[in-house]
Amino acid sequence: MVNLATTVGVITAVWAFIGIVLPILVQFLMWKSPNKGIIQICLIMTAVCCYLFWISTYLCQLNPLIGPQLHTDLIRMMQNEWPVDKN
Repeated sequence: MVNLATTVGVITAVWAFIGIVLPILVQFLMWKSPNKGIIQICLIMTAVCCYLFWISTYLCQLNPLIGPQLHTDLIRMMQNEWPVDKN
């Protein structure tokens, strides 16, 4: 399982590339285009909004408020029937 720092770091790098590096490339590659500013703002806003949505969803899954609801009989049956790996 990948740890938290690696996952957050990789996704942050991807959205940083989209929100920082691509607008700089647009500056140099489309220097005569009248729509250059609009494209740069669209890239930055897309990166910020998608990153905030992803990070809030990811962090909410780390500590869920509502867990699985199991009846006591089912828990006892699982303890008796499922093998326990003692590694």
